[in-house]
Amino acid sequence: MSSKIEEGQEYIRQAEKSLKTGLLKWRPEYDTAADCYTKAATAFRIAKSYDQSKECFLKAADCHKNNSSWFHAAKCYEQIILICKETNNLLSVEEYAGRASHLYQQHGSPESAASALDKASKVVEQKHPEIALRFYQRALEISMIEDASRTAAEYASKVSRILVKLQMYDQAADALRREIGLNQQTESYGQIGRLAVALVLVQLARGDQVAAEKAFKEWGNCCDPQEVQTLEMLLQAYDDEDPDTAKQALASPFIRHMDVEYSKLALIVPLPQGLPNASKPAVIKNATASYTSPNMDASKGGNNEGEVGPAGAGAGNDEDDEEGGLC
Repeated sequence: MSSKIEEGQEYIRQAEKSLKTGLLKWRPEYDTAADCYTKAATAFRIAKSYDQSKECFLKAADCHKNNSSWFHAAKCYEQIILICKETNNLLSVEEYAGRASHLYQQHGSPESAASALDKASKVVEQKHPEIALRFYQRALEISMIEDASRTAAEYASKVSRILVKLQMYDQAADALRREIGLNQQTESYGQIGRLAVALVLVQLARGDQVAAEKAFKEWGNCCDPQEVQTLEMLLQAYDDEDPDTAKQALASPFIRHMDVEYSKLALIVPLPQGLPNASKPAVIKNATASYTSPNMDASKGGNNEGEVGPAGAGAGNDEDDEEGGLC
C-alpha cells in the first residue's frame, strides 16, 4: 500500500509541474494535470487513502472545467460519489450528484445527467430514501424535457414507489396519475392496469373511498379480468362495511406479487369498520336462578282463592234453587 501512496504523490508532483507557467509557457497544461490527478486519485483509492483520493478527483475536475471539458469533470464527480459510498458519507452524495448532473447537461448529454442521478439514487436509497426521491424527481424532469416518455415513465415509477414507502400518499396519488399519463403516451396498457390497482390502494390508504372508486371507473378497463374481479370485491366490501371480505381481497395473489412497496401497502390499508351489531344480553352458563319474593307467591295464592270463591257461591245458589223448586 505504501508503494501506491508514493505512486500517487509522484503523480501529484507531475500535475503541479504541468500547471506551472513561465516565460515560454503561458498557459497551464490542464489536460496533462487532470490526467495526473486522476491517476493519483486512483492510486490513493487502491491504498484506501480515501481523503487524498477525493482531493485529487476534485483537483482533476477543476482542471477539466478550466479546459471546458464538462463531460470529464462530471466523471470525476461520479468517482467521488463512489468514494462517499465506500466511506459511508452518504449525505455528501447529493452535492456531487448535483454537480455531475449539471455538467452533463452543460455538455449536452441529458441522458448521462439522468443516469448519474439514477446511480446516485441507488447509493442512498436504502438509508436516505428522501434524498433518492429528489434525485429521481430531477431525473424525471430531465427526461420529460427531452421528451423521452419511456425513460420518464421508469423514473416516474421510482418516484411513486418511494413516495408510498415514505407514506406520502397525497403526493403518491399525483405521481401515479402522472405515471399513468406517461404510459398512455407509450401505449403500455398492461402497465396502466397495474397502476390503476396501485392508485386504488393509495386512495384507500388516504381514506378516500370515493377517489378509489373513481380511479377504478376511469382506468379499470385497462385491468386484467383477475384485477377487475379483485377490485370490484374490494370496493364492494368497503361499501358494505365488510372488513373480512376487504381483507380477503387485499390478500389476493396478484396484489402480493406487485412491487414491494404496493404489496406492503396492502397490509396496512385501513379496513372498513363494519356495521354496528345490536347488543344482545349475555347468557351466563350455570347461573343461579333469579330471586323471587315470597310475597309474590302469597299474592298469587290469594288471587287464586278469590277466583274459586265466587264459583263456589254460584254453586250454592244453584242448590238453593233446586231445593225451592222441589218444594
